[in-house]
Amino acid sequence: MLKTLKPYAAQFKWQAILTPIFIILEVILEMVIPLLMAAIIDNGLEKGDVNYVVRVGLIMVAIAMCSLACGALAGKYGAIASAGLARNLRAAMYDNIQKFSFSNIDKYSTAGLVTRLTTDVTNVQNAFQMLLRMFTRAPITLLVAMSMSFLVNGRLSMIFLGAIVFLGIIIGVLMTRVGPYFREMFEKYDALNANVQENLTGIRVVKAYVREDYETKKFQKTSELLYKCSVRAEKLMVMVMPVMQFTVYSCILLLSWLGAQIIVVGDMTTGQLMSLFTYTMNILMSLMMIAMVTVMVSMAKSSAERICEVLNERSSLTSKKWAEKEVLNGSISFEDVCFSYHGDQENLHLSHVNLQIASGQTVGILGGTGSAKSTLVQLIPRLYDATSGTVRVGDRDVREYDLEALRNEVSMVLQKNVLFSGTIAENLRWGNPEASQEELERVCRLACAHEFIEKFPQGYETYIEQGGTNVSGGQKQRLCIARALLKKPKILILDDSTSAVDTHTDAMIRKAFREEIPDTTKLIIAQRISSVQDADLIVVLNDGHIDGMGTHKELLASNAIYQEVFHSQQKGGEDHA
Repeated sequence: MLKTLKPYAAQFKWQAILTPIFIILEVILEMVIPLLMAAIIDNGLEKGDVNYVVRVGLIMVAIAMCSLACGALAGKYGAIASAGLARNLRAAMYDNIQKFSFSNIDKYSTAGLVTRLTTDVTNVQNAFQMLLRMFTRAPITLLVAMSMSFLVNGRLSMIFLGAIVFLGIIIGVLMTRVGPYFREMFEKYDALNANVQENLTGIRVVKAYVREDYETKKFQKTSELLYKCSVRAEKLMVMVMPVMQFTVYSCILLLSWLGAQIIVVGDMTTGQLMSLFTYTMNILMSLMMIAMVTVMVSMAKSSAERICEVLNERSSLTSKKWAEKEVLNGSISFEDVCFSYHGDQENLHLSHVNLQIASGQTVGILGGTGSAKSTLVQLIPRLYDATSGTVRVGDRDVREYDLEALRNEVSMVLQKNVLFSGTIAENLRWGNPEASQEELERVCRLACAHEFIEKFPQGYETYIEQGGTNVSGGQKQRLCIARALLKKPKILILDDSTSAVDTHTDAMIRKAFREEIPDTTKLIIAQRISSVQDADLIVVLNDGHIDGMGTHKELLASNAIYQEVFHSQQKGGEDHA
C-alpha cells in the first residue's frame, strides 16, 4: 500500500521533510520555556530580583515568538504536502478510471468510485498531514519532555513511564478492534451514495409513480445501517478520552502528593515542581495526540486500501506495443465468436457466432430482450474482448489495432443516450472537437435534429442540463446520432437508438444514411421491423446465437421468429388504425 501511494507524495518531498524539521524546532523551543519559568520563580520572584525576572522574561518572549514562527511554517508546508498528495491521488484515480474497460468498470459501483475520489482521499489527506505534524510533534515532545522531567527529578518522572505503558496497551487494543469497523463503514457510505445518486437520477420517475415515501424509507434504512456501523466504531473510540483523563488526573495527583513531600524534605524547589506539572501536561497531551493520529491512521488505512484498489486496477483491454494505427475499411467479420461477461465457457452470452459484413453494408439486428444484440456490437470497438474466436474489422483482428485508432473509426450510439452538461454545440463536438458550424448543421440535418435545434432561442448554443433532462427522449437520440456522425466513422452502430422517434423521422434518418454516407458500414439494432426491413442484411439473434440471416423477404419466408415479430407488429398497427 505504501509503495503504491509513495510516488504521489514524491512531488512534495521537500515540504514533507521541512514540516517535521520545523515541528522539531518548535518543540525544542517550547520545552525550554518551563525551565526558564522555574528559574524566574526560584531565582527571581523568591529573591525579589526584578531585573532577573525582566531579563529572563524577555528571553522567554523571544523563544515563544521563534516557536510560533516554526509552528506556522510547519503548518504551511504540511498543508501543501497533504493537499498536493490528495490532488495527485484524485488525478491518478480519475485518469486510471478513464482507461478502464467495461469489465473493469463492472467491478465497481459508480457511488463506490465517487466515495473513493472524495471521502477516502480526504481521509488519507488528513492522516498524512497529521503524520507530518502531530505524529512528529507528539513523539518529539514526549521524548524531550521526558528528558527534561528526568533532569528535574528522576524519581517523580517514573510516574510518566507507568502512564505511557498503561496508555500504550489500552490504545493498542482499541486500534486492533476498530479497524474492521472502519472498512465496513466505508462500504455503507458507498451504499448510501448509491441510494442518493439513484434517487436524484430517477427523480422524475419517483414523482411520476408517487414513490417519495418508499424512497425516503429506503434511504432511512441505508442511513440507519451506516449509523449502527459508525456507532460500533465510535463506542470503541470514545473510550480513549476517559482513559486519557483518568491518566492525566492520576499523574497530577501523584505529582502533587509526592512532590509536596519532596519539597518539604528540601530535595526539590517549588519552581522545579511547577516545571514538572508543565512537562506532565506536555507528555500527556503528546500521548493524546498519538491516540488521535492512531485513530485517524486506522481510518485512513481502510481508505488507502480502497484507493489502491483503483490505482492498481489495470484495464483488461490494452493495445499492443506495435498496434495498427489505421483501419482500412468498414468490413466486419465474426469467426466462431463466443463471449461471456465472466469469462465462463459454461455460461456463454454469445455462442459460436459467424457473420460476414462487407464494408458499406447496412445490417439490421433483431432479437428479443436478452438475446445479446448489444453484446454482439460491443465486441466490434473492443468495449469487451471475445472469450474465444476472432472479431475482425477491416480484415484485421481487432486486438491488433491501437484502441484509440479503432474506436475513432467506430461510432457507437449506445442504448442509453448520454448528453453532458454544456451547449448543444459542445455536446456535438465530442464527435470532432474541430468541427465547424457548417459541419454541425450538416450532421444534424442527417439525424433530423437541425429543425428542432433551430426552434430553441439560442439554437446550437442552447444549454443542455446534466443528463439532457431539458430535451425529450427523441431529441436526445437524434443529438447522439448527429454526434456519432460527426466522427465520419467507417462503422456506425445504432443500438436501439431510434426507439423514441416516430416512424416518419426514423425513415428520414435511414434515407439520409443511404444517400449521404453510403460507404459507412451501418449496424442498426431495432425493435421495429420497419427500421431494418430495407437493410442489405438482417440478423436475427436468439439466446446468444444467430437464429437466421437474410433480407426482409428471405426471413419473412423462412424464419419463424422474424415472422412472429412481423405479424405481431402488423397486427398491432392494424389494431391501432
